[in-house]
Amino acid sequence: MRESLEQIIGWLPELLKASGITLELTATSVCAALVLSVFLALGKIARVHRDTGRPVIDFFGRALTGTIRAVSSAYVFFFRGTPLLMQLFFIYYTLPSLVPAFTIRSRFFAAFLAFTLNVAAYLAEIIRAAIQSIPKGQLEASHALGLSYGQTMRMIVIPQAYRRMIPPVCNEFVMVLKDTSLVSIIALTDLTFKTKMIASNKASAMVYIPAMIIYLIMTAFFTVVFNRLEKRLAKKD
Repeated sequence: MRESLEQIIGWLPELLKASGITLELTATSVCAALVLSVFLALGKIARVHRDTGRPVIDFFGRALTGTIRAVSSAYVFFFRGTPLLMQLFFIYYTLPSLVPAFTIRSRFFAAFLAFTLNVAAYLAEIIRAAIQSIPKGQLEASHALGLSYGQTMRMIVIPQAYRRMIPPVCNEFVMVLKDTSLVSIIALTDLTFKTKMIASNKASAMVYIPAMIIYLIMTAFFTVVFNRLEKRLAKKD
């Protein structure tokens, strides 16, 4: 027992260093996905709200919004409908075979790109649902006041919707934190890959105990932080 404890303590520096990569990948990909998801969500609900009195302009306006809706919907459908692991394989292995110019040599960037594109699809649905939960009467009132679609979103809808987005977005962050274990498949030295390396090199499965505890501590920390954030926002309502 004492020897096992000494082994675990000896592995901690390497595991903690690998945990930094896990956290970095999670934070950067979720932040980038959040930016992309806003455009996807707005694209899915894009509408032409008024006629200009100019048939040609109205026609092209409707055609443009229809195209934006179709592209945004197709993006969300694809990335929500295919496994993240397959997307990671495609970006790192398949894409360079199809188009050599798109070869990604950095494992971290390949993982970042795959997670960003995937998470953006899920966040887009969260944001879309939050926006559409705002009563339509407020939208009609803003149009009656002469506000444009962009002004309505920026000044009326988004300020109310963002508080409703916080809980599911925070939950998505925690899910991504755990899903980063998938990047070990492309040999990115995250916590999971480092754990597998130590288990193989030292011929000991004991290393999975501290690894799971580290994952548990990270998820528990962010869960507590996000719960406090939700309570603070709830008090402001």
